[in-house]
This record gives sequence, C-alpha cells and structure tokens, in this order.
Amino acid sequence: MTTRLFDLAGKVALVTGGNGGIGLGMADGLASAGATTIIWGRDPTKNATAAKRLARHGAPVEARQVDVADEPAINAEMDRIAEAHGRIDAVFANAGRGAAPTPFLNQDRAHWDEVFATNLWGVRATLQAGARHMVARAKEGEPGGCLVTVASLAGINATPYLEAYGVSKAAVLSLSKHLAGALARYGIRSNAIVPGWVETEMTTRSQANPEIEKAVTARIPMRRWGKPEDFAAIAVYLASDGSRYHTADTFVIDGAYAVTMV
Repeated sequence: MTTRLFDLAGKVALVTGGNGGIGLGMADGLASAGATTIIWGRDPTKNATAAKRLARHGAPVEARQVDVADEPAINAEMDRIAEAHGRIDAVFANAGRGAAPTPFLNQDRAHWDEVFATNLWGVRATLQAGARHMVARAKEGEPGGCLVTVASLAGINATPYLEAYGVSKAAVLSLSKHLAGALARYGIRSNAIVPGWVETEMTTRSQANPEIEKAVTARIPMRRWGKPEDFAAIAVYLASDGSRYHTADTFVIDGAYAVTMV
C-alpha cells in the first residue's frame, strides 16, 4: 500500500525548465516513479540531453521547446498535452531567471519587467493553463491534480541588489496559497518549494568564487550546497496520491540555511 501511494504510473507530469538544474532533478524523480514526464525548455540541445537521461527509467518522456514568457505558447502546449495524453495530473512551474545584482536606486521598470515576464507572469500562465484542464476533468467526475511553484529563499528574506528577483519569488509564494484555497473544491492541491543554495547553472559564478563558496557552505548546517537530485523525492510526493490532502504548504529545502543564526 505504501509503495503504491508513490507510484506515478498513469499520471502525466509537466516540469517547466526541466532540462537542467532543480527542474531536471524533479523530472528525474517523476520519471523514475513511472510518470509520463514532459519537460519544457528553451534550449533544444539541453532538452534532447535531458530527455535521453529521463528515458532510462522506461516511462514515456517528452521534451518541448517552450518559453514560459510566451503565454500563447504555454496555452497551446498545455492543450496539446491534454489532447495527446488525455490528462494533466501535475504541473511544476519551475522555470525562472536570475538578474544581475543592481542597486535599487539604479533599477528601472524595464529591469523589473524582464524578471517578472518569466518569474511571475510565466508562472501564472503555466499554472492557469494546467488548472483549466484539471478543473474540466473534475467537473466530469474525476477531481484531483497538483500545482507546484518553485520559488526561492529570496522570496522570504531580504535580498539587496536583487529586489526584482526577490519580489517575483515572494509573489509566486503568495499565488500558490491563493490557488490552494481557490481550487481545493476540485481536489487540486497547490504547494510551493523554496530551494536554498543549490549547485545549478544559475549559481555557477557563486560556486566558482572561493569567498562566496566558503561563506555559503559555512552558513549551511549540512555543510554542503544542495544538488538537483535533492528535489526528486519531494516532486514524487507532491505528484502522488500520498499528498492528496496536503495543500497550501511551503517546503523549504535548504539544509537548514534559513533557520540558522549567523
């Protein structure tokens, strides 16, 4: 019984930004649990490499070239998934972008718009498109579904020079809770994941800086950076029937970084 709770065979899961980093770590977990796993990414070469890695688990895999800053493309691709597979069970809105550190007094509207296009509006459009199909299925007698937002510690803590990024992540954390309340009647859960310092392409420069790397590692009680594979199990749990009554929550996965006093 316990094993079957986390068996994702027959479920269809989408991970945006699933061709690398945390997204690929989550997609790997979903595919290993038997889900039909679909990843969206802008780079076709990375998509192909990621799809080959996921395919080793034996479950169906698709990699599609989609930019989550393009809302019409999101809607069209979500409709395609529903038509091709007959359902959408889990949507992981993971795709995001960083921003160059810039003093707040020097930031203009264009800087904020560029960050928000992916980190907020792209997340909203992705979750909305997925939720439409889940609600339609619920009205036909099959409630259920899983929406997951991937945020950042920057959405919880102050982040000087990264205000646009931090505010975009705070906004999607709030969105996640609002959706939990709005969609619960359809059996749809909405939760958020807050990663700490993780070894991905977005943190390559920080990892390569000895001073930053030393300071970060010293602050993390587990004394190591997170790895993409550290997010595989939480993805499986949230997409599975094991979490069918678990909603409106935020999972901080940071090796206890956020709760440790400096």
